[in-house]
Amino acid sequence: MITSFLCKKLSSFQIICMGFVGAILLGTLLLRLPAATRGPEAASWGDALFTATSAVCVTGLVVRDTALYWAPFGQAVILILIQVGGLGVVSVAAFIALVSGKRIGLLQRSLLQDTISAHQIGGVVKLTGFLLRIAFFAELLGALLLLPWFCGRYGASGIWMAAFHSVSAFCNAGFDIMGARTGAFSSLTAFSGSLGVTLTVCTLITVGGIGFLTWDDVSTHGLRFKRYRMQSKVILLMTGILILLPAAVLFFSDFAGFPLKERLCLSLFQAVTPRTAGFNTGDLAAMSDSGRSLLVGLMLIGGAPGSAAGGMKITTVAVLAANAVAVFRKRKSVRLFGRRVEDEVVRSAATLMGMYILLAAAGGLIMSAAEKLPLGACLFESASALGTVGLSMGITPQLGMLSRGVLVLLMLWGRVGGLTLMFAALSRRGCEVSQCPLEKIAVG
Repeated sequence: MITSFLCKKLSSFQIICMGFVGAILLGTLLLRLPAATRGPEAASWGDALFTATSAVCVTGLVVRDTALYWAPFGQAVILILIQVGGLGVVSVAAFIALVSGKRIGLLQRSLLQDTISAHQIGGVVKLTGFLLRIAFFAELLGALLLLPWFCGRYGASGIWMAAFHSVSAFCNAGFDIMGARTGAFSSLTAFSGSLGVTLTVCTLITVGGIGFLTWDDVSTHGLRFKRYRMQSKVILLMTGILILLPAAVLFFSDFAGFPLKERLCLSLFQAVTPRTAGFNTGDLAAMSDSGRSLLVGLMLIGGAPGSAAGGMKITTVAVLAANAVAVFRKRKSVRLFGRRVEDEVVRSAATLMGMYILLAAAGGLIMSAAEKLPLGACLFESASALGTVGLSMGITPQLGMLSRGVLVLLMLWGRVGGLTLMFAALSRRGCEVSQCPLEKIAVG
């Protein structure tokens, strides 16, 4: 009865926000249990809240090394939170309802539509069930492919490590449990020259970040690219560009001094992971300023809508690029793959980019002022949190409560989505029906 009452009073955007916040609070309570840590004392409220937020928001920023600080129970809680956050709270709830045989009502269907960014409500339950099955299959296949590498090095414990890293990679989370083997906060640097691990993890990250509707197009139409939705075409094209170009830049710059095989692995991995997985196989501190700036840009761009990835989304960048082309060519409308883009979408894209740049800069400035740390490192950390990436310059564990609070808010904003939060806050306001008098203003 209470749930029904709340559903009638709240918009779908508000329910989605509450779902993520509820998952974070539940995760915080579970991580506060003594069984969650390896030491004699329970985790502090600050450490538990930060870790739960990072897991649900599939970010990967940590204040405690996951393998060294959290016990198997704590690691299992983190993995479940990653799974729930990566697939979406509403999607997971719908999956449980489907398995238990419960009926999915109209409100729940509307929530699912917003969660997976579907264009229509019809068939959304069937689509969600299909997408969740694909997700679980991809994670299982990824774990099986990683087994030889982890079990070959670490024995039977490699089974858990393969499963953990497969889910973390597919959900674009970036959490790792390598600390007990290769040192605290070492991520996957031990596999910097491993082609098998590089290709498997990069594939999982990419598949998890291209969006649920793109999977549907690939499954339905196969290699018949012309039949894909315009959105899927944009996502696949932009994904290819944002992998190949950064990889080429890093290959000829930051990793030019490595042997060819390791150079290829490092370049490819560091091109894929900033959007928005958070693993790393190279030493980020040893990279050049231009290389780290490239990573910051990729972190803010992120993946596709309706995926496990965060960031402002590659479709946002594509729409703004197409808008620039339309301006240069003096077209009346923005076009992508022979289709016209609505003006409202262009305005939303411009708003999103402005918000992400402003929030990343503000977060970096606040942390730099509060912690007396270099602005560049703080901006890197801020962009990583906002893009739900998890790459770090190593300063997160030493941050004070104010800076950690800033990162928590940025992670939540980045995972739920800026427009979702704005719509949740402003959903009760009526639509504008009147217009002000028109007057010209010069720009540029």
